[in-house]
Amino acid sequence: MIKQQSKIAVIGAGISGLACATTLQNAGLEVTVFEKSRGVSGRMSTRVNNQWQCDHGAQYFTASNPQFAAEVQRWHEAGVAKLWQPRLQMFDGVKFTDKTSLKYRYVGVPRQTSPAKFLAQNLNLLASTTINKVELIDNQWQLSSKEHGQLNHVFDALILAMPSPQAKVLLESSAPKLAKVAASVVMQGYWSLMCCFNNKLELPFDGLFVQNSLLSWVARDNAKPCRTLYNTAYSEIWVLHASGEWSEIHIDENADIVAEKMITEFIKLGGSIPQAYTTHLWRYADCANYSTLGYIWDNAIHVGLCGDWLNGGKVQGAWLSGQLLAEQLLKT
Repeated sequence: MIKQQSKIAVIGAGISGLACATTLQNAGLEVTVFEKSRGVSGRMSTRVNNQWQCDHGAQYFTASNPQFAAEVQRWHEAGVAKLWQPRLQMFDGVKFTDKTSLKYRYVGVPRQTSPAKFLAQNLNLLASTTINKVELIDNQWQLSSKEHGQLNHVFDALILAMPSPQAKVLLESSAPKLAKVAASVVMQGYWSLMCCFNNKLELPFDGLFVQNSLLSWVARDNAKPCRTLYNTAYSEIWVLHASGEWSEIHIDENADIVAEKMITEFIKLGGSIPQAYTTHLWRYADCANYSTLGYIWDNAIHVGLCGDWLNGGKVQGAWLSGQLLAEQLLKT
């Protein structure tokens, strides 16, 4: 039974893990969050490099769900999110068309990581800690990490807020049924390219949805609120996302070759050769078949799974997955 003094381990400090952890901690449970990276946010990430920054993961988020809309409003009031009103177009491989939408698009400010950092500010977070083994011993969870070996503390419940392939590997021996569920959701990667320009690009859009191309999305990062103060080394920063299908085919290709191909496509869209660039491969970024379970909770062994792959994708799906899992655990 989960009790008020129960200790909960949350593995993964992306938006789903942070949503789950903050709700559990606010309810009085003792929560520890483990994150393999140096900081929080998962795919709501920003690359910061000397005098420039660029959101190279999730580009924006929308809030069609009332519960998530209330959370976004809380972020807005805290000064970590703002409305983004870009000039949007679509390119179908032949022509450009304006994209009209009634959606409200939001971004973190001054960078996309800000909402995650806001959620994590009061959590017990252990960053740079890669959990590589979990064991259920006498109804408690024992964790080990690549950096520190077996950890001293045991936990009454375990939450895995990570991509499905990583959850599968961790749970294969201790929770094979849940590992099988995770294995049923196939995730794919995508290449992201951040481009720095000395001059402003005279393009009629701030965000471009691309079809019939190796690219899927192009955006002027400077067009987002509060970005110009942090981009002083270059006039503009652009981010290019390759499609999932193309990225999977070229997943093991040399990063510079990938960048050259993506830049060539960007030039066809009206762009130019950047003065500097850097690549990033999101190994698990999208799903061919998103689950609609929302979350998973096994009350017999006190282990749960959350993440956008369980709830239709996107930032909203990730946050709701973590929130719903926390609410289910608190009912236990």
